[in-house]
Amino acid sequence: MVVHVLEEMRIRALGVIDDAVVELSPGFTAVTGETGAGKTMVVTSLGLLLGGRADAALVRIGAKAAVVEGRITVDVRSTAAVRAEEAGAELEDGVLLISRTLSAEGRSRAHVGGRSVPVGLLGELADDLVAVHGQTDQQGLLRPARQRQALDRYAGDAVAGPLEKYAGAYRRLRAVSAEWEELTTRARERAQEADLLRFGLEEVADAEPRPGEDVELAAEAERLGHAEALASAAALAHAALAGNPEDPEGVDAATLVAGAHRAVEAVRSHDSALAGLADRIGEIGILVSDVAGELAGYADNLDADPIRLGAVEERRAALAQLTRKYGETIADVLAWAEQGAARLAELDGDDDRIGELAAERDALRAELGELAQTLTDARTEAAGRFAEAVTAELASLAMPHARVTFAISQTETEADGIEVGGRAVVFGPHGADEVELLLAPHPGAPPRPIAKGASGGELSRVMLAVEVVFAGSDPVPTYLFDEVDAGVGGKAAVEVGRRLARLARSAQVVVVTHLPQVAAFADRHLVVEKTNDGAVTRSGVKAMEGEDRVRELSRMLAGQEDSELARAHAEELLEAARAGR
Repeated sequence: MVVHVLEEMRIRALGVIDDAVVELSPGFTAVTGETGAGKTMVVTSLGLLLGGRADAALVRIGAKAAVVEGRITVDVRSTAAVRAEEAGAELEDGVLLISRTLSAEGRSRAHVGGRSVPVGLLGELADDLVAVHGQTDQQGLLRPARQRQALDRYAGDAVAGPLEKYAGAYRRLRAVSAEWEELTTRARERAQEADLLRFGLEEVADAEPRPGEDVELAAEAERLGHAEALASAAALAHAALAGNPEDPEGVDAATLVAGAHRAVEAVRSHDSALAGLADRIGEIGILVSDVAGELAGYADNLDADPIRLGAVEERRAALAQLTRKYGETIADVLAWAEQGAARLAELDGDDDRIGELAAERDALRAELGELAQTLTDARTEAAGRFAEAVTAELASLAMPHARVTFAISQTETEADGIEVGGRAVVFGPHGADEVELLLAPHPGAPPRPIAKGASGGELSRVMLAVEVVFAGSDPVPTYLFDEVDAGVGGKAAVEVGRRLARLARSAQVVVVTHLPQVAAFADRHLVVEKTNDGAVTRSGVKAMEGEDRVRELSRMLAGQEDSELARAHAEELLEAARAGR
């Protein structure tokens, strides 16, 4: 029984769509309609639901916003359900509601399970819910890089494990090589930097500055330069406080304070307030005596020493040379010297570092060579199985004699390579392998790259075959194919429809198609219709059943819904599809 994912999409004010509901069911749903309408209805809307780029031009002219809502059935244990619940979403009976709103100004909002979420979350959920494939994916399959990615995806853990280790070693090699390159190419600049640092450190070491020495010397120079004025001022102050022996009639502060103290001391016992004042006057007298003594000592010790002053100024000049070059203060100079010594040690150790980097680089190259060989072996083994499975699918798609193979090779190089299989080869972030998908469309035809040897119809069938193989090895619940049958017609189109119907047995398949042979195999047929009242064009969607489906297939076959021949052919297609599933 098919477990379906996408139940319906509701679309409002998107392009020419005013209000439409696309109801999807388990199995195979075909979407047809006028050129481009089905694609706009389904592919663009689903792309918005899955976190695709929002373009304000998608909003219908005159509308404020476009809204796309989707009902998705999910397994509550699935990665998508767990991730949605982590974001705060709520599931109702296993149904997840997703909506995307795009304003006419270009702003975009997303909601999952009733909770506002970043648009990026929609893309994360899409990886586990829906696989979208269109004509651009076919063109992408022409590129060798996409072919390698497809092979790696099919190989699974056999490639994923070694590739993760390889990628880590590759990134480390890039970093090591860049550092080695910088050290070796800038040897001259580093040598010049080391010489300058060495000269500066020697200059600082010769001067032997002490922390705070510049401040101390500045104060001493100021004092020595004004020694006479300082001595004269100290003598005058001392005489004012303690008296001048040469002037016995002079009045000094100590004598006056002593007199004041004696006057109040005699009567202090009569009033406590006056006693307090007497104590304070006594303290003043002691303080005056102490200051007078210190002034006398200061004057005796102060010496106007021109020799010392010269020495101080000379030392200050030497320190000034350091502060002009290495910092505003001696503290800054000492900090520079500490940092410079560390940098010099680093520069002097570059030769050792270069040797270490060279050794690590060689070891990483050897490790990458071993991992690249492991990748080659795993890819070669998976390529055989993958090619065989795709070839078998092509037989079911009206290409019974076609054969698909993979060419896995490496390009030899004389420099900057890694050794794989005893040869030096070019390597990159994904290994050393060049992977190319080859197609031999019929017996006797040499295998050629599909970019050169496959027609449009053949490429469509190869793409479908690849996706069917992926569905068996790495399934997702829902597949959307956007005109994957382009370039296919006749019997091949019938086989494409039959193969899509078989795929729908294990997954939900939605196909936007223009081929009646494909649409006839669908379990559900939806038609996108446009109406025009002369002023406004609107689009809607309608489920085709019974007679309506026959008429739609007739239109697709002959462009005439009422043609008897077309109707007979349409009925024949439906009967053959029911019998040939």
